[in-house]
Amino acid sequence: MASSRSPLRGRPWWPWLRRGATAVFFALVAALLASQVRTIEWGEVLSSLADYPLTAAWGAVALAAASFTLYSCFDLLGRHYTHHKLGASTVMLVTFTSYAFNLNLGSLVGGVAFRFRLYSRLGLKPGAITRIMSISMLANWMGYVLLAGLVFSLHPPTLPAGWPITAGHLRLAGLALLAAAAAYLGICAFTRRRHYELRGHTIELPSPRLAVLQLLMGAGNWLTMSGILYILLQHRIEFSAVASVLLLAAVAGVITHIPAGLGVLEAVFVALLSHLMPQAELLAALVAYRLIYYVVPLGIATAVYAVMEAHARKLARVARAVQPPQNARPVAR
Repeated sequence: MASSRSPLRGRPWWPWLRRGATAVFFALVAALLASQVRTIEWGEVLSSLADYPLTAAWGAVALAAASFTLYSCFDLLGRHYTHHKLGASTVMLVTFTSYAFNLNLGSLVGGVAFRFRLYSRLGLKPGAITRIMSISMLANWMGYVLLAGLVFSLHPPTLPAGWPITAGHLRLAGLALLAAAAAYLGICAFTRRRHYELRGHTIELPSPRLAVLQLLMGAGNWLTMSGILYILLQHRIEFSAVASVLLLAAVAGVITHIPAGLGVLEAVFVALLSHLMPQAELLAALVAYRLIYYVVPLGIATAVYAVMEAHARKLARVARAVQPPQNARPVAR
């Protein structure tokens, strides 16, 4: 089996180049945040938030509930893929909990650590958990690739004057993303070899039907998230522009590894959309978005996690109580 290690990693200059590129990106983001923070009238932001219409907030809450419900179904694809026997409601609770922690604490803690702990306490083996997470993450990001390809290629946002990136650049990026989504579907549909070995793990390609579901469900969730922001912005910015900026902000948040993308989301939205809407009102909508889509689900997920942990400990105590001691001898007849 060929080694999965990249040949670049064996070169002494590669780690320094990667660290340098990361440092440059952090510096650019920090500069963007600093430049935007200095121009914001925070008193106006609080005033705009106090006057925010409840009708828009309740519509956003409904879409947030739909988004979390849809994302909670991602691991049901993994359930079908691995054929494990956990109930659908249990799987959805695990996915909901991990997603809420993922949004607020980062993918390593929420998306990986919480899934592993909860699924392992429910009796799943590490191999099955890894395959479930792989299918779920592929659904999320291949859906992102599909939606970003459509939005960027068909209706890229109007960028501020003087930016080095133009609508033409975004169209080319969108076409490349659409090609990547088509390539994924083609590999799943037409490749004869269905199993691959990677670092001692056997990887089985999803069926064409499962791959299509991944793309549709993932794109649907990103579309729903865009709808939340569109409602909170009170329909004052066209939907395609809101979706484009959210997709760009998501990539920026992943690259920076900042938990919850704190500050990154706001900086990208202000930088790209403040020429279409006053900054104070734009930031008020983003604060409402964080409360509805990050803070409230985190509180619910914390309560769900506490209940699941207590239930798991109770089951473990019962199992120990009914298990005979290891040194016990069978009674002679």
